[in-house]
Amino acid sequence: MIQKELSIRDIDRIIEMAWEDRTPFDAILLQFGLKEQEVINLMRREMKPSSFRMWRKRVQGRKTKHSKKRTFEEGRFKCSRQKQITHNKISKRN
Repeated sequence: MIQKELSIRDIDRIIEMAWEDRTPFDAILLQFGLKEQEVINLMRREMKPSSFRMWRKRVQGRKTKHSKKRTFEEGRFKCSRQKQITHNKISKRN
């Protein structure tokens, strides 16, 4: 397997995306070019053993981590109680 050149920032983002329940492995592949097995290897290498085991237990069989197993087709799941963002503007406080 060829080791891809990833910055520390990229590795941090991949780990963050891997921990997110609703971010599929396909999104990591698209953004960073890492297949699911490569993400697993990166997580094993970069995390403490106990954290890796906890992540693997959490991710195994999770439908939302695999695009083909999702119950929704496009976009992302959105809770009906989630507030709408109007014109994607966020008020800034100074």
